[in-house]
Amino acid sequence: MSFRRALALAACGLAGGSVLFSAVVVGKQPARGGGDAEPRTGGSAVPPASAAPPGLLLLPPAAAAASCPPAPGWIERPAGTGGYWDSNWDRREPLALINLKKKNEETGEEELASRLDHCKAKATRHIFLIRHSQYNLDGRADKDRTLTPLGREQAELTGHRLASLGLKFDQIIHSSMTRATETTEIISKHLPGVKKISTDLLREGAPIEPDPPVSHWKPEAVQYYEDGARIEAAFRNFIHRADAKQEEDSYEIFVCHANVIRYIVCRALQFPPEGWLRMSLNNGSITHLVIRPNGRVALRTLGDTGFMPPDKITRT
Repeated sequence: MSFRRALALAACGLAGGSVLFSAVVVGKQPARGGGDAEPRTGGSAVPPASAAPPGLLLLPPAAAAASCPPAPGWIERPAGTGGYWDSNWDRREPLALINLKKKNEETGEEELASRLDHCKAKATRHIFLIRHSQYNLDGRADKDRTLTPLGREQAELTGHRLASLGLKFDQIIHSSMTRATETTEIISKHLPGVKKISTDLLREGAPIEPDPPVSHWKPEAVQYYEDGARIEAAFRNFIHRADAKQEEDSYEIFVCHANVIRYIVCRALQFPPEGWLRMSLNNGSITHLVIRPNGRVALRTLGDTGFMPPDKITRT
């Protein structure tokens, strides 16, 4: 073969950047002296247990760890492999809600099962994350960044789409920023009777430094520090499995911003949150998350604008 293929494999633990393994595949090595590198005695040579498999060169842990930057300390990450799912990601797993020390010694497991059942969620939450419509980018202050005429059309189309789903929406929670508030007012006309709640937690910001970095958008480190904690608080406050007292499935709308939505999607699916900027969302788009009673999360749609004519679609 006229070329050598190389593949680097590195796995870093999610907690503290602990290294699990690291190896480099260097391909088949040519034999020296016209024969095998090691003599054969009646069969295939068996490498020592401590040796690397054929074609692999082990790297020292320090070298592998250098390529895995530590995550911000305020983001909780379970230790384990990349396929690990934290079933208690929202701190609402039944076993985490009861005090096992108070288990009745006489009834034993029966009482434990009863208490666990009392803490279990029964309903599914449907979360609809709506990005605000197109707005005036020339506005110096937030109050001046109002929706454009096209943005108002987009909000009408989004409201019509949500109404056409025939769902009984419970509430609309929206960012307190002007463009999100105006988008909400237009959407709500298509959903009469649904209560509206404004919150500062969902305001736009810089959630976490993206990886890979981009050259066209570089906020100051202090902005990540301040906005990141707030947006993480929004995730913890709004994105979780249903309360155990909730009997019926719920349908909730959140009107906010692209950065916030992308970060929430990454966190809810337990993807690396640093990857939020790898996604794009159109104005007025609909992202649908489903949170089951057992805490499992599914993404039904991401940034859907298929209900808009092509000439009405923007991403600003």
